Amino acid sequence: MPAITVDNVLVLPRLPRLDETTTTIRPVRTVTTAPSGFEGEGFPVRRAFAGVSTTDLDPFIHLDQMGEVDYQPGEPKGTPWHPHRGFETVTYIIDGVFDHQDSNGGGGTITDGDTQWMTAGSGLLHIEAPPEHLVMSGGLFHGTQLWVNLPRSAKMNPPRYQDIRGRESALLTTPDGGALIRVIAGEVAGHRGPGSTFTPITITHVTVQPGAQVDLPWRPDFNALVYVLGGRGTVGADRRPVRTGQLAVHGPGDALRFSADTAQDGNTPALDLYIMGGQPIREPVAQYGPFVMNTRDELLKAFEDFQAGRLGVIPTERLPHTGGQGARP
Repeated sequence: MPAITVDNVLVLPRLPRLDETTTTIRPVRTVTTAPSGFEGEGFPVRRAFAGVSTTDLDPFIHLDQMGEVDYQPGEPKGTPWHPHRGFETVTYIIDGVFDHQDSNGGGGTITDGDTQWMTAGSGLLHIEAPPEHLVMSGGLFHGTQLWVNLPRSAKMNPPRYQDIRGRESALLTTPDGGALIRVIAGEVAGHRGPGSTFTPITITHVTVQPGAQVDLPWRPDFNALVYVLGGRGTVGADRRPVRTGQLAVHGPGDALRFSADTAQDGNTPALDLYIMGGQPIREPVAQYGPFVMNTRDELLKAFEDFQAGRLGVIPTERLPHTGGQGARP
């Protein structure tokens, strides 16, 4: 997994060693396995949050692992134009290239380790698709898209867009150099990621070398969700086994513990984890399709506004639209 990496992790800042007498390693409440499906025009995804209670997920709503798939020429697919209101999408590309454009003027191209952070707020239309050269050539594609809820006070804020390059992520390692930690948003041990959030959250991508263990400080007022992008290992104080496509929901404490199995599969040489935590919003959630609001009446209003064209229009240069192909932003 390329994402963002370094030649020598030993030059990076190190996590502090935890004081075992004062630190509580979080236990694992549940481990679930993501079912597979298809999104947009037919690209494969794993639904990482399927079967997990909204209380455990808060402030997060939805997580798809996109791929990992090695496309043949002509196979890469994206999504058609579609609306959003009331939350944020965080699209993180590990391998491959993805284009994004929205009706608010945001957009761009992201590749290995980059993040597109789109705050839908009061509403917009957007499209995500592979660039034409990837459609023609095929190639590896792998990433995630996380939906972060907005509190009631921010749901109707104006839309905004953050283009976060992989090199902007804060990078650090463990005391023994056994893992690479990329901080995308929030803070880990005083190292802050570039993502700007309405709700206090932390997002990291951690690669753990075979046989290595990580003790990661974690805010006790945040929840803790550990999703396995690839590989095999253990998580939690009780060392629960996990593998590719599984999500571990953790209980209370102020640190996470995880380790990579000494023997990994040939195509996954290390344990790769996407770790999320945030301060729960604790507000009612009313969700249907691309809208995440607080009440049913607000959902109905979102559909009415979309149908009336009040969430934006497709830019004229992208018409006619046939599902993500054609001119690129």
